[in-house]
Amino acid sequence: MQLLKEYRLLAIIGTAWLFDAMDVAMLSFIMPLIKTEWHLAPAQLGLVGATTSMGMVVGAMICGILADRIGRKHVLILTLALFSIGNLLLTVTPNITAFIAVRFLTGIGLGGELPVAATLVADSYQGTKRSKMLVLADSFWAIGWIVASLLAFWVMPVIGWRLTVLITAVTILYTLLLRRHLPDTPVEPQTRPSYKILWRTPVFRQKTLLLGTLWFIVMLTYYGMFLWLPSLLVMRGFSIVHSFSYTLLMSLAQLPGYYLAAYLMGKISRKSVLTIYLSGTIVSALAFSLASSNFAVLMSGAWLSFFDLGAWGTLIALTPSQFPQAIRGTGMGAAQSIGRIGAMIGPYVVGVLLQMKTPLTGIFGIFLVLLLLGITILTLGVQDVDAQRKEGVTGEANS
Repeated sequence: MQLLKEYRLLAIIGTAWLFDAMDVAMLSFIMPLIKTEWHLAPAQLGLVGATTSMGMVVGAMICGILADRIGRKHVLILTLALFSIGNLLLTVTPNITAFIAVRFLTGIGLGGELPVAATLVADSYQGTKRSKMLVLADSFWAIGWIVASLLAFWVMPVIGWRLTVLITAVTILYTLLLRRHLPDTPVEPQTRPSYKILWRTPVFRQKTLLLGTLWFIVMLTYYGMFLWLPSLLVMRGFSIVHSFSYTLLMSLAQLPGYYLAAYLMGKISRKSVLTIYLSGTIVSALAFSLASSNFAVLMSGAWLSFFDLGAWGTLIALTPSQFPQAIRGTGMGAAQSIGRIGAMIGPYVVGVLLQMKTPLTGIFGIFLVLLLLGITILTLGVQDVDAQRKEGVTGEANS
């Protein structure tokens, strides 16, 4: 009975992650269509992605602290409803200006949902079980990409992008299910979390900065590589990247990466698992940059998906455990909001480097240096211990 309860929670939270991934993936499939429909310049198209990421920065910061003040459940429902309403509005946007404004609103919901969902899972489990469940919940992200790929290749050509987005907007109905079946973490009335706690308390300031830097590196390299991969490969003559099989393979390769990470959580430390996955990302990214055939592109790209998303899931498992429960949402939101800045500038930096005629190996070389820096920070700066509920949180909050 207990096992059934645990996996029901995993399914509820994981499905929320799935809807988030669907939204992010659908945007990548929609952008070429609105470029043609509204005759957009590259700068306008880039602004769409940047605006969404900016909304996610705001969402992570606001929703993280709200989760500590009014409860995880209420904020999670709010974020899901927010980006569902955003998608409903997106279906009737008449021009790029309205589209960008709606994407900012949607980004707030998207950015807020991820840290709040991770915080709720972290509250519900302890030790190795907590780490495994966080990675498994994050694995639903890959499933969301797979569903979005199916919609983009099989449904969107028939009914258009607006009605396809409408399908993803039904997540607002899912919030009703969350209201009935989702547990919540009681809010401690004597504690009023604030960002001053993170920055004025040395131990929390250090954790936030180190974890935020790790998130910055992981998100910058992920979005920098994966948002530009299709364009980079087409430039090198590999038109296979526009095929359904390529998109599906890249998504499917993420799942075993997550599942192996969840398995390793019970065998070695989270720092060791993250080091392995960051190292694997470096090797596979190097192989990808040197690939010279369709087979090499597919294999190295699959391994890159395997390791890069596995690293993301492992960092999800590591971060919320570093903060005591009273400020866990605030800490998780702050760390991810720093990371979202990396998600904003990563694609832009790649675009600038390409405009400067930088070779592909040079671009990937920058990613490799950043990932090596991440391994160094992880090894020397981050402690792999779960924070206790004490650590002076109440005193700091009331001071």
